[in-house]
Amino acid sequence: MFRRGRKLPGRSSLTAFIDEGSQIEGKYTFSGTVMLNGKFTGEIVTNDTLIVGEKGVINADIRAGQALVSGEVVGSIQASERVELKRTARVFGDVEAPIIVVEEGVLFEGHCRMAKVNQITEVPRALDVSVVPMKR
Repeated sequence: MFRRGRKLPGRSSLTAFIDEGSQIEGKYTFSGTVMLNGKFTGEIVTNDTLIVGEKGVINADIRAGQALVSGEVVGSIQASERVELKRTARVFGDVEAPIIVVEEGVLFEGHCRMAKVNQITEVPRALDVSVVPMKR
């Protein structure tokens, strides 16, 4: 489905490719486009593109610009741009993004929230509760 070096729309080729047979634990932060086809446990954070291949098994909370899932994800997925769940995807957790594409055949157990870009990426600001005097 995805091939090493394949160009994605508006993106250059893959920055990293973690193939099946690899097993990683921890926090993974990156820029560019990364494809995970192995096993990962922990947390994934990027402003760019994460691709979970058909053989990928991810047990992590994911925050990304874009997430394209063909494998299994156990954990929440938050994307500032879009989430695509391909027909072979198995997702057990909540998904939140401005654009969410779910192909026929996806196994999805969780909540889905389509939010505006700034609602996902923006840190909530403290409310100004100062008192303003009124003229009478």
